[in-house]
Amino acid sequence: MGKETAQKINKPRAIRRLVIWYKRNSAVTSIVDTAASSAATASNVAGNVVSGAGSVVTTASNVASNVAGNVAGNVVSSAESVVNTASSVVSNASSIAKNTLQPLVFDPLKRLQNSDNILDKVEDIQSKRIWIAVDGMGGDYAPGPILEGCLEAISRFPINIKFVGKIDKVKDAAEKIGIAELLENEINNNRLELIDSGEPIGMNEEATAVRKRKNASINVAMDLVRNNKAEAVYSAGNSGAMMASAIFRIGRLKGIDRPAIGALFPTRDQTRPVLVLDVGANTDCKPSYLHQFALLGNIYAKDVLQVKKPRIGLLNIGEEECKGNDLSLKTFELLSSEKSFDFGGNCEGRDVLSGSFDVVVCDGFTGNILLKFLESVGGVLLDILRSELPRGRRGKVGSAFLRSNLLRIKKRLDHAEHGGALLLGVNGICVIGHGSSKSLSVVSALRLAHSAVNHGVMDNLNQLQKLQVLNS
Repeated sequence: MGKETAQKINKPRAIRRLVIWYKRNSAVTSIVDTAASSAATASNVAGNVVSGAGSVVTTASNVASNVAGNVAGNVVSSAESVVNTASSVVSNASSIAKNTLQPLVFDPLKRLQNSDNILDKVEDIQSKRIWIAVDGMGGDYAPGPILEGCLEAISRFPINIKFVGKIDKVKDAAEKIGIAELLENEINNNRLELIDSGEPIGMNEEATAVRKRKNASINVAMDLVRNNKAEAVYSAGNSGAMMASAIFRIGRLKGIDRPAIGALFPTRDQTRPVLVLDVGANTDCKPSYLHQFALLGNIYAKDVLQVKKPRIGLLNIGEEECKGNDLSLKTFELLSSEKSFDFGGNCEGRDVLSGSFDVVVCDGFTGNILLKFLESVGGVLLDILRSELPRGRRGKVGSAFLRSNLLRIKKRLDHAEHGGALLLGVNGICVIGHGSSKSLSVVSALRLAHSAVNHGVMDNLNQLQKLQVLNS
């Protein structure tokens, strides 16, 4: 009696612990669904086996006596009914388990996961639908995935798309990936327009090719911005060609010597990314260029990232102001004397993702290496986690509970979630995508373009020319 009493006392306590544990792991419901699915599959397999057995017995009954065949048939019929009953029990058990566990599962991180969508909806309500020109032929996988991402973005954000490319190739690609009907619907709804162009500037071509091939897709897209037929332009093609086309077609901002590519990096604080520039537009820089990058980044952080007083950092090999090469030392002097922004000093490589800085300035050579390194971190980190997880049945169960956490980690580190980088310093909003961009990256990049237009970035960037330092 003593043991039975102790077990009764411990049962409620164990149940309470189990409930608390379930609350902390939103993956419980998905595991139940997986178990139910597996059980249903097993029942189907069992049914097929029994059915096969029935056919064998039927064949045997034709050879043997009718009495034996009838007996065997009755046995098979009984077996089939047992299987059907078992299947219904499994189905009922799975639904009961799901309904029982679902109310217990509470994952506050889900709200953070969906916060971007919520912000998008609020921003969508408060903003008008804008036209964005897209270089549909630029990128390693163009035009199919680029078009697919554009159609998805149209349904999610208040934007219209002027899709520039060779129309025959675009329609053929739409047919191959099964979005031809959706494409026609958006064209009929006046939310997407196909604009014919020539071949794109290849990834291996010189940037100066944009001056010779006026009908290249990036030039046609850039002309739409110049002629006020679009408010932003996006391309996943040759970044050097896009920069050259932007300079030749829409021009630089007054007082800016070299435009810079600014990319958003994740930090410890999910809600506060860091803007790093330049990440590839200018491999060789002067101190004055980096000073201008800081001015551009400060405005972007205020307008788009909504940081009231962005903290600017200079990427260097040490925190001390005496550290670094000649470029770093001279740039440090310029940034220290600047009164229009908050200069936080040198930023070491380990501090880039710490969240201590809102804007990090560097030359394009260093920044591009940093960008490419970060792009590999997410995949490598997930591979390491997978290899370190325990194996066997217990390991699989544990991995299932960690699935949602791993997906969140991947989302924060995946460059496709950010999609593109702004080309700052030209007289228009230009978003540069990664050459390997697919639909998810395109959606993210178009969201960035819409956000930049909606926050009036160009209005504030044009105010830079009033600064005395740019006129001296």
